[in-house]
Amino acid sequence: MATTYDFIVVGSGPSGSAVAASLAQASSRPKVLLLEAGSNNEDRNLRVDGQRWLTFQNKEMNWGYKTTSQDHCNDREIDYSRGKGIGGSSAINFGVYSVGARGDYDEWARIVGDDAYRWDRMQARYKSLETFHNDIPAGIDKKYANPKASDHGTSGPLHVGFASEWERDVPAMIDDFERAGFPLNPDHNSGNPIGMSMLINSSYKGLRSTAADLLVPRPDNLTVIVDAPVQRLILKGKNAVGVESKGNQYFAAKEVVLSAGALDTPKILMHSGIGPANQLEAHNIPVVLPVPAIGRGLRDHCFVPLVYTRVKGDTDRAAFYGDQKKMDEALERWKHDSTGPWTKFACQLGVGWFKLDQLVSSKEFQALPDDEKKYLLHETVPHYEILTHFPVHWFIPQFPESALNYSCLLVFLYNAQTRGEVLLQSSDPDVPLRFDPKFLAHPFDRRAAIESLRDALRFANSDSYKKNNLADVAAPKSDSEEDLLEYWTQNVSSSWHMTGTVKMGKPGDLDAAVDAQFKLIGINGLRIADLSVVPVLASCHTQAVAYVTGLTCADKLIEEYKL
Repeated sequence: MATTYDFIVVGSGPSGSAVAASLAQASSRPKVLLLEAGSNNEDRNLRVDGQRWLTFQNKEMNWGYKTTSQDHCNDREIDYSRGKGIGGSSAINFGVYSVGARGDYDEWARIVGDDAYRWDRMQARYKSLETFHNDIPAGIDKKYANPKASDHGTSGPLHVGFASEWERDVPAMIDDFERAGFPLNPDHNSGNPIGMSMLINSSYKGLRSTAADLLVPRPDNLTVIVDAPVQRLILKGKNAVGVESKGNQYFAAKEVVLSAGALDTPKILMHSGIGPANQLEAHNIPVVLPVPAIGRGLRDHCFVPLVYTRVKGDTDRAAFYGDQKKMDEALERWKHDSTGPWTKFACQLGVGWFKLDQLVSSKEFQALPDDEKKYLLHETVPHYEILTHFPVHWFIPQFPESALNYSCLLVFLYNAQTRGEVLLQSSDPDVPLRFDPKFLAHPFDRRAAIESLRDALRFANSDSYKKNNLADVAAPKSDSEEDLLEYWTQNVSSSWHMTGTVKMGKPGDLDAAVDAQFKLIGINGLRIADLSVVPVLASCHTQAVAYVTGLTCADKLIEEYKL
């Protein structure tokens, strides 16, 4: 006989783990089942801080998705990696822990008509999630990192903070930004990210943090089953009563919560007969509930690199990355006590979020809807991001060893107005959807791409930074609009921040599939809690938003069921 649980949660990424752990810890101790399509990901060696940039290459931990050919990116298919196994994408991401702007959450609350999403409420959840480690290396000036204790948590399951050792050119580069007229920010996670900051990492003392940490210690009322991909919901009329996984059935007495992510939650819904009727009918899937909004509204951040070789002595990277023996010895040291070069190189980065006056004065900005313009003018909402010290040599094919003494800046496009889509392409529930983010398809996006890259080049060409450059490894031909845009189309990558495919909104909103209580509108006993529901593409690297989305859904379930 199939076992019945109070709640079933599908997907163990940041959202799903947050939902499952919070429900299981409720005082009434409901029976919770967490189903994960991948494996346990238990090997501690998968959490080396400095190798966080490589983990996604592990094919057992990555669904290996690609986009469709992108019309505005020279018809390129772009990597669309998603994590597989306990921890979901937090097990393979790049460890950036940023929460975004106060204005993001106030806009979320406005769109859905619920103050539970306002910044003050969301910040309280963030503080409950984290144990923040404020230590910075001895001798480092606090102008580079000086968070207020009141903005951070001290007893949550997720350990975040600064690297225990920094590459010696990291503070120097922040100084270069300051000399070039870019403001400094002592804490990008205060609710106002504007300015240049030291990156807060989802790691501590050389060990990466992932959503798996929320499940430890595991309460006896929480059951976790791995290697259990969910193909579809079990429905009785318009009631969700369970899920099917590889021929097995699992039943929920209270609710099913889908947290499979913005690319896979729509797939489970569609194969359950919930979604755009024309797509379901084309693949002979009986329509239970036609919901045109499901699969639409896909949003994502994207980025391009700027890479320059540097004068001898500017960095120590060539001596480390160019010597396999040193890297092997460093790994053995990390295995022994979690210290050494793998806790230093590419572990402490600079990160900055900035406004663009030229973008605001553009005709493309002026053509936006009034609500969007008001949001983008909020004092805390940035228009683009720069990230420093990215180990780009692992990402450029045939990167020359002679160029390992380099500096890399990533330039991120924010607030894209394009709405992509995920589309059914098979009646087989194990076949992925088609993913089409439509990068750079909107005129505003192209204008924002040009202006953000131009502003980043203002730094790259500043005297204090440029004096140590030797040669361009990756950069646009010139600062003309044509060359800047062409550089984007040739080099753009996804930031893997997919959001918005089962959008939350107010009842009656044509683009909404989920209400402010996370309930799938039209189906009882079913909630969606992951980035697919978030109606704002937050001004950050979105793993943090996924965590707080799960925590918010759990709060609403605990309150509704008096758990």
